[in-house]
Amino acid sequence: MKISKTILPNIITLGNLSLGMIAILLVANSSPKNDLLVIASFLVMFAALTDRLDGQVARRLNAVSDLGKELDSLADLVSFGIAPIVIAWKMCLMSLGPVGAIICVIYPLAGAYRLARFNTSDFDNVFMGIPITIAGALMSLINLINLFSMIKGRFHFAYTIITAIATLLISFLMVSKIKIDKR
Repeated sequence: MKISKTILPNIITLGNLSLGMIAILLVANSSPKNDLLVIASFLVMFAALTDRLDGQVARRLNAVSDLGKELDSLADLVSFGIAPIVIAWKMCLMSLGPVGAIICVIYPLAGAYRLARFNTSDFDNVFMGIPITIAGALMSLINLINLFSMIKGRFHFAYTIITAIATLLISFLMVSKIKIDKR
């Protein structure tokens, strides 16, 4: 039986997806100030490292494939489009009621659009809009700042408003036509 050289990058991509799913599951079992939210946020950050690694391994092994590209996008949507916003929802955005829910829907919609646009584009050395991986890492950083301010007893409603505005800004940047050099 011959093993395809694409198996290793695809396994790394599935690791990315697994980290995103574990983060979501941790959020489901947590309270707004729970340590599980800290772990979930760090899992999203770790998923960003695996996302970087899968592409490097695929290129190094000359194992870039259409399947790998699609699998990577699906994993990215879960790990960087859904997991970080679920954490933000549980932590603070749910206090905004329907407005918070709308913001939490806008973010993954922007991420999905950005991924679809990337997969259908033929830009060689530029990203159009910020990559969803960077957006997810930024959201995780915001989530960690909020969590640590909660733990220290310094969290105020202003943090929720700032998180909402930052989420909308990051969503806009994902779908924007801003060009970013890939290197």
